[in-house]
Amino acid sequence: MSLSAANMILWLSSCQVSILSSFESRLMQLENSIIPVHKQTENLQRLQENVDKTLSCLDHVISYYHVAKDTDKIIREGPAGRLDEYLACIAKIQKAVEYFQDNNPDSPELNTVKARFEKGKELLEVEFRSLLMRYSKPVPPILILDAIGDNEDMEVQEDVTLEHLPEAVLQDIICISAWLVEYGRNQDFMNVYFQVRSSQLDRSIKGLKEHFRKNSATSAIHSPAVQTKRKETPTKKPPKRPGTIRKAQNLLKQYSQHGLDGKKGSNLTPLEGKDDVLDIEIDSYIHCISAFVKLAQSEYTLLTEIIPEHHQKKTFDSLIQEALDNLMLEGDNIISAARRAIMRHDYSAVLTIFPILRHLKQTKPDFDATLQGTAASTKNKLPALITSMETIGAKALEEFADSIKNDPDKEYNMPKDGTVHELTSNAILFLQQLLDFQETAGAMLASQGKAVETCLFLSSESSSSASSYSSEFSRRLLSTYIYKVLGNLQLNLSNKAKVYEDPALRAVFLHNNYNYILKSLEKSELIQLVAVTHKKVEGSYRELIEQEIQNYQRRYSLNDLLTSTHLQLGFNDGLEELCKIQQGWAVPDKGQRDAIRQAQKRVVSEAYRAFLQRCANISFTKNPEKYHRYSPEQVEVMIDKLFDTSA
Repeated sequence: MSLSAANMILWLSSCQVSILSSFESRLMQLENSIIPVHKQTENLQRLQENVDKTLSCLDHVISYYHVAKDTDKIIREGPAGRLDEYLACIAKIQKAVEYFQDNNPDSPELNTVKARFEKGKELLEVEFRSLLMRYSKPVPPILILDAIGDNEDMEVQEDVTLEHLPEAVLQDIICISAWLVEYGRNQDFMNVYFQVRSSQLDRSIKGLKEHFRKNSATSAIHSPAVQTKRKETPTKKPPKRPGTIRKAQNLLKQYSQHGLDGKKGSNLTPLEGKDDVLDIEIDSYIHCISAFVKLAQSEYTLLTEIIPEHHQKKTFDSLIQEALDNLMLEGDNIISAARRAIMRHDYSAVLTIFPILRHLKQTKPDFDATLQGTAASTKNKLPALITSMETIGAKALEEFADSIKNDPDKEYNMPKDGTVHELTSNAILFLQQLLDFQETAGAMLASQGKAVETCLFLSSESSSSASSYSSEFSRRLLSTYIYKVLGNLQLNLSNKAKVYEDPALRAVFLHNNYNYILKSLEKSELIQLVAVTHKKVEGSYRELIEQEIQNYQRRYSLNDLLTSTHLQLGFNDGLEELCKIQQGWAVPDKGQRDAIRQAQKRVVSEAYRAFLQRCANISFTKNPEKYHRYSPEQVEVMIDKLFDTSA
C-alpha cells in the first residue's frame, strides 16, 4: 500500500472518531437537559393525582354531611310502593353512620344520621306490619274444604294451593324481613308476624265453623275455581256426616216399638232440629281439626320464607297457640257436656265422642308431624284430649252396662200389651251404634285397668304384629262388652216380667224381647261381633224364644177351656173373653205371630171338633145353638185375630 493511501485511511478514521465524540457529547447535554424536566413532570402529575384524590375524598366526606338532607324526603314518605329505592337510602344512611362512628364519633352529624337510620328502620317495621295486616285474609271455608280433600266428586283429589299473600307482597315482606334481620338487629317484627298470622289462622278456622252452622246438612256446596290448580269446578256433595248420631239420639231418647215385619207399634216424633244441630257441630269440629293441620302446615311453609331458620320453630309455636287452644277448649267442652249427660244417665251422649275421637286418632300422625319441633306442652295437647275422651267414653260404656242391669222394674213403665220394652230397644240401638266405631270403642275399653297393661305388652312386639294384635284385642274386648250388656239386659227383662200377673202375658213379653234382640243382632253385624268371644249366642236366644212359646202355650192356652169341668156353660164366654184379652197383646214379629196362631189352631180346632161331636150325641138342652155358638171354622177365625189390636 502507498503512503498516501495509508494517510487517507488514518485521516478518515480520525474524522469518524471526532464525529462520534461530538455526537456523544451532544447526547449527554440533551440528557442532562431532559431528565430534570421529566422528573418535574412526574412530580406535577403526582401532585395532580393527589389533588384529585383529595378532592374526591372531600366530596365523599362532604356527601356524608348531606346524607340526612338528601334522604329526608324519601325517609319521611316511607317505603310503600318503592321499597328498593327506600332500602338504597337506608344503605346511604347506614354508611354515614359508620363513617362518623369511625372518624368523628363526637360530631352532631352522627346523632343526626343515627336518628334518621332509626326512623328508617321504624318505618320499615311499620311497612312490614302494614303489608301483613292489609293482605293477610282468612282462608275461605270452601277453599279449606278443598284443601282437606272433602270433595268426593273429583275422580282424583288434587293438591290445593293456599295462597296466603300475593306474590309481589310476599317478596317485599321477605326483603324487609331479611334487612331487619341483617341490619335492623331487631326481633320485634317476628312477634308482629306471629300475632298477625295467628289471628288469621284462628279466623280461618272460625270461618269454617260458621260455614257449617249456616249451611244445613243437605245443602249443596259449590267450590270456586279461584286460587286452585283445577281446570274445572265440580259441584260438591254435602260434607260427610257421622251417620249414626241422629238416629241414636232420636231413638235412644224416645221410645219406639218397631215391628220386625216393618210395622211401627207406636209413633215416633223425631228430634230433627236439635239433632241436625248436633250433627253439624260434630261435623264442624271434625273438619276444624283437619283444617287446623292443613292450615298450620301451610303457615309453616310460608313462615320459612320470612323468618330466620333459628327462630322458625319458636315463632311457629307461638303462631298456632290461639287456634290450637280454641280447638282443645272446644274438645274439653264436648267432654264436659258428655260428663254432665252421663251424670244424668243420658248415655247416648257418648255417641258424640265416638266420631270425634276416631278422627282425632286418625289425624294424630299428621298432627304430630306438623307440631314437630314445638314445645312439649304444645305437642302434648292432642294426646291429652284423646286420653280424656277415651276415659269419659269408657266410663259411659261401663255405666251404660250397669244401667241396663239395674234399670228399675216400674209397673207403670211396662208395656200393657207385652211388646218390646223400651229398655230393650234402647240397649240394642246403643249397641248398634258401636258397630261403626268398633276400633274406637275397643280402644276406650282397652284404655282402662288391666287392659292398658295388655296393650303395652302387645306394643312391645314388632310394630306390624303389635298393631294387628292390638286391633284384635280391642275387638275381643268390645265383643265381651256387648255380651255383658246382653246378659244384663236378659237378667233385667226376667225381673221385669214378674210384674205381669198373667203368666201367659209374661211369656209373651219375654218372647217378644228375646226375639227382638235376636233379630236385631242378625240384621246387623252384632251377631258376628259377639260370636268373636261367644259363638253360641244365637242358639241360646233361639232356645229362650222357644222356651217362652212353650210357656205361653202351657200357661194360658185356649185348649184349657176345652178341659173345663163346666165346659158346656163356660166355653163360649171363655173363648170370647180370652180372644178379647189376647187381641190386646202384641207379637210384632209376623212370622212368630203366625206360628203361635197356627199352633193354637192345631190344638184347639182338633179338640173343639171332638168336643162338638161328643155333644152332638147328648141331649142336654132344647136350644143347642145357645151353647154351640161357634163353628170350628169360626173359632179358627177368632184365633187368627189374636195379637191384633185392629180386630
